[in-house]
Amino acid sequence: MNSSKMRVYHRYLGFFLAGIMAIYAVSGIVMIFRNTDFLKKEKIKTSMLPVETPLEKVGNALRVRDFKITKTEGDLVYFQNGTYNTRTGEATLKVKELPTVLEKLTNMHKATTKSPLFVLNIFFGLSLLFFVVSAFWMFMPSSDIFKKGLYFTLAGIVLALIMVLV
Repeated sequence: MNSSKMRVYHRYLGFFLAGIMAIYAVSGIVMIFRNTDFLKKEKIKTSMLPVETPLEKVGNALRVRDFKITKTEGDLVYFQNGTYNTRTGEATLKVKELPTVLEKLTNMHKATTKSPLFVLNIFFGLSLLFFVVSAFWMFMPSSDIFKKGLYFTLAGIVLALIMVLV
């Protein structure tokens, strides 16, 4: 394949994917802060569990990590950020969530095979791989730009290895 055709494919695929690349960039940056309260708003969620759910299963039912009961008063069981009424089955939980749009973007970024979006993630990953490979067809191998590009490629590989290994 000649250099000019590869440039055309590279250019138009780049334009086509510009929006999704911006979305992945934003969601990737937001995901770095997922263990913090950055951009999150506190919300109160109420759930109804089956009456008299065993206390050891309440955490799993509510999807609360490291569920630990802090105290019990009558029918009311207290745990970090919430309560569970053993008589009524009502559970109240304080959660911190991203705004809806950012939540949807990060869910798209984290899509697994259980999500219909995983096909988009595979397409996007393959497109990025195409960008990597097609970049080497943009300039003639004998040109100075290509040779300098190889130095930048080597520097990028070294940086990536440092980031992975450290």
